[in-house]
Amino acid sequence: MARRFFGTDGIRGLTNTPPVTPEMAMRVGQAAGARFLRGAHKHRVLIGKDTRLSGYMIESALTAGFTSVGMDVVQVGPMPTPAVAMLTRSMRADLGVMVSASHNPFHDNGIKLFGPDGYKLSDADEAEIEGLLDVAPVLAAPPAIGRARRIDDAQGRYIHSAKSTFPLALRLDGLKVVIDCAHGAAYKVAPMALWELGADVVAIGVDPDGFNVNANVGSTHPAAMQERVVASGADIGIALDGDADRLIVADEHGTLVDGDQLMALIVGDWARRGKLKGGGLVATVMSNLGLERHLAGQGLTLERTAVGDRYVLEAMRAKGFNIGGEQSGHLILADHATTGDGLVAALQILAVLVQAGKPASEVLHLFDPLPQLLKNVRFAGGAPLETAAVRDAIATGEARLNGAGRLLIRKSGTEPLIRVMAEGEDIGVVTEVVDDICAAVAAAG
Repeated sequence: MARRFFGTDGIRGLTNTPPVTPEMAMRVGQAAGARFLRGAHKHRVLIGKDTRLSGYMIESALTAGFTSVGMDVVQVGPMPTPAVAMLTRSMRADLGVMVSASHNPFHDNGIKLFGPDGYKLSDADEAEIEGLLDVAPVLAAPPAIGRARRIDDAQGRYIHSAKSTFPLALRLDGLKVVIDCAHGAAYKVAPMALWELGADVVAIGVDPDGFNVNANVGSTHPAAMQERVVASGADIGIALDGDADRLIVADEHGTLVDGDQLMALIVGDWARRGKLKGGGLVATVMSNLGLERHLAGQGLTLERTAVGDRYVLEAMRAKGFNIGGEQSGHLILADHATTGDGLVAALQILAVLVQAGKPASEVLHLFDPLPQLLKNVRFAGGAPLETAAVRDAIATGEARLNGAGRLLIRKSGTEPLIRVMAEGEDIGVVTEVVDDICAAVAAAG
């Protein structure tokens, strides 16, 4: 059965428009609370958020929902998504919630749910919660209503946890690092962690006002970070997104390094140090063929999944891999975190850079990617991918690539977009194939 509200990464959309309304947030709190009320202990849910204005409203509505069914609520304020996952587990909470729309603009918001083990909920759990949304909640008797409290040391706990993933014998002394926090959830913790490890920190995107999260900063708008790297003479630049579960890096010249190159760097380092599990890594269908060829040259494998870090993690857990991620910069290092963690991934990259003693441009660029082009086409409704014209355009595109590339067409799980990606040896052919399919989708939608 198709899910009505949960997409590939929780519930997400325009704030104060269904399903991202305070009424829905309260119902999600009641439904998720009912799903995880089990056993005789006092139940607890931990709620974090990023910096967007609507976070106060959604957090309060969730709190009302959870407490109304008898769950205590711990509020940790603006914190990265991976911090919420870590704290949920370390505080023995029954459930964790992150209020964020990740890399989307401030006017969007969303709800991500984590189980007591710190992992994102399964499709089955989310489907059960959706079913409970249609059932009148069983409200707690007055003496059993939950309490809500804020804790003040959550940031320090996460900083300590992140720093513990960095080799104890290393420091970042003498390394100038630009860190772009996207005016988002990591605006305090990421610069502080780098400073405590000895880096010369140049921080941007650290002045949230409720409206500017991801606005011309962060991993989806890295130009500001790239420019600051060059202007300040930094050794490396790191850009996080609004909830800090992904990153993009720039070398000392301001040249971008995507998630595929970063995964190649970390998997190679872990393989040399005997830390690698699974004989390779897990990535999505979006990762470049160049990564696959690079890994094969080292005797390592690339396991591909559907788009979405939850599917990467599912494959990692099922098949015993400890590194996985997405080209967009979601990197999951299972030895250290239960979800993508931009800061922890950055620390692994910085450790390799320090040990190499070479410029980032020599360390981070490990393979030449094949020409790849991704475009998004917004549609108003219907099913444009099922029309004859779009099907014909896709068939023609596949024939033009002639087995020497890849074509991937998919509907976004979070927005009304059709994503069209092609990859091949000839950028001219790739561009024409993508443009032709996009035109067909636009005409159909």
